[in-house]
Amino acid sequence: MADNFIREIIDRDLENGKNEKRVHTRFPPEPNGYLHIGHAKSICLNFGLAEIYNGLCNIRFDDTNPETEDDEYVESIKEDIKWLGLDWGNRLYHASDYFEQIYAYAVKLIEKGKAYVCDLDLEKIREYRGTIKEQGKESPYRNRSIEENLDLFERMRNGEFEEGACVLRAKINMMSPNMIMRDPIIYRIRKESHYRTGDKWCIYPLYDFTHCLSDSIEEITHSICTLEFETRRELYDWFLDELELHHPQQIEFARLNLGYTVMSKRRLLELVDEGFVDGWDDPRMPTLSGLRRRGYTPVSIRNFCERIGVSKFNSIIDLVVLENSVREDLNKHAARVMGVLRPLKIVITNYPEDKEEELEAVNNPEDEAMGVRKVPFSREIYIEQDDFQEEPHKKFFRLSPGKEVRLRYAYFIKCEKVIKDDKTGEIKEVRCTYDPATRGGDAADGRKVKGTLHWVSTRHAYQAKVRLYDSLFTKRDPNEVDEGENWKSNFNPASLETLEECFIEPSVKSAAKGTRYQFERQGYFCVDPVDSEEGKPVFNRIVPLRDTWSKIQIKA
Repeated sequence: MADNFIREIIDRDLENGKNEKRVHTRFPPEPNGYLHIGHAKSICLNFGLAEIYNGLCNIRFDDTNPETEDDEYVESIKEDIKWLGLDWGNRLYHASDYFEQIYAYAVKLIEKGKAYVCDLDLEKIREYRGTIKEQGKESPYRNRSIEENLDLFERMRNGEFEEGACVLRAKINMMSPNMIMRDPIIYRIRKESHYRTGDKWCIYPLYDFTHCLSDSIEEITHSICTLEFETRRELYDWFLDELELHHPQQIEFARLNLGYTVMSKRRLLELVDEGFVDGWDDPRMPTLSGLRRRGYTPVSIRNFCERIGVSKFNSIIDLVVLENSVREDLNKHAARVMGVLRPLKIVITNYPEDKEEELEAVNNPEDEAMGVRKVPFSREIYIEQDDFQEEPHKKFFRLSPGKEVRLRYAYFIKCEKVIKDDKTGEIKEVRCTYDPATRGGDAADGRKVKGTLHWVSTRHAYQAKVRLYDSLFTKRDPNEVDEGENWKSNFNPASLETLEECFIEPSVKSAAKGTRYQFERQGYFCVDPVDSEEGKPVFNRIVPLRDTWSKIQIKA
């Protein structure tokens, strides 16, 4: 991990002997959704700091809202972190583990005259809080006696009040310029069953109260969070100071904002619930489960997080930076194969009809240890429709009437005739001749060709489904909307294209789910781990070979 301002803070703490020269971080997800690429930045940062300083990193589920949390999310988060290659050892915790302790701390605040039960409803509490320009107004229940507050709080716990009847608030300063400090709510009534504690509790602490106390209980030294919590640091410190507890240092950094997508779990949930995407693991989603299904590698995610670094300034990272990380990794490890996505039939008229042969192809030029494979060749082959033009433009160096090209690993072929449908005028096939003396090499007479095409033998290839993905939104910042529209108006309807009639060389027919390949001249593809069946893989394109989509105007 490169030097950054967080490391500078930790280095000073270690020099000064703070925290007994310990470094102990944590990653505290809320189990109310799936992790996304932004969470990966926080995960890699927290685990990375612990590794650099020979410290520890906890996983703690901040599960204080029974309405939105579920064990499904807990398990998915654990799976994502393990997939990234990170290990929390025996340090897996839940805020709900500390509910009794947190309740006791709330009682202590009441006993110190620093908390009170308030009967105002939420609308009134917001009204009394004031605005940035206007000071707040004290609740009429603010000066209840300690004894009355203790009694009311215990009755809240015992379930004697309905939801919304009252809350417990910290007594701080209703005139504070920081609105967070204007007597924030620290407990509310929720008569919902909790996924871990069941019906044991009907009151639940709010995040701001729970988070700092959980950090303290776990003896965290550096509580690293994103910039939106900067204004809450004063409250974090206030609770710990008033309760005289171990006091971690909260440090904020800029969250990851990735172009052409959204990073809000609430918004991602809307995309799922409203059918814009096919679940949290849809390969178009920025969730780790979506990226994993699409074919991204853990190494590429970790390298991306390292590359973008850590700063105090919010910015939008271009999608190409993430795509380049996966290209760099897959270029080293993915086997090369040939696949034709939009087929055009080629008939080699001077190649014997009953002949077929096996040609040798390199599996990965970046890794000799991956060896070679045999690719079948026959009289009829498929090439890409885009690799043929009947009336070629000036800089078109692929196949066209009278022109010669090289077939990858095979022969030179020359276009002799174009066969069209009599009714539609559509090209049905192209007839060519080949030069037998050019197998796997140049022509004997020294002639050169500029184009090299990938292909598959029609006799041996099998038909496969291929999914091509584009950006999830049409604007780099989906929040930029025209009047009368919302962020979902920028959803890209062309973000998924499914091709049903693609033809792939037979070497990958029995590929295991999750196997990644480079389709030569096409991009990197992954065998879909959900929809593929044995002998019938479905391929997701991970990324094209180059950054092409960002140079093309997206049409909504």
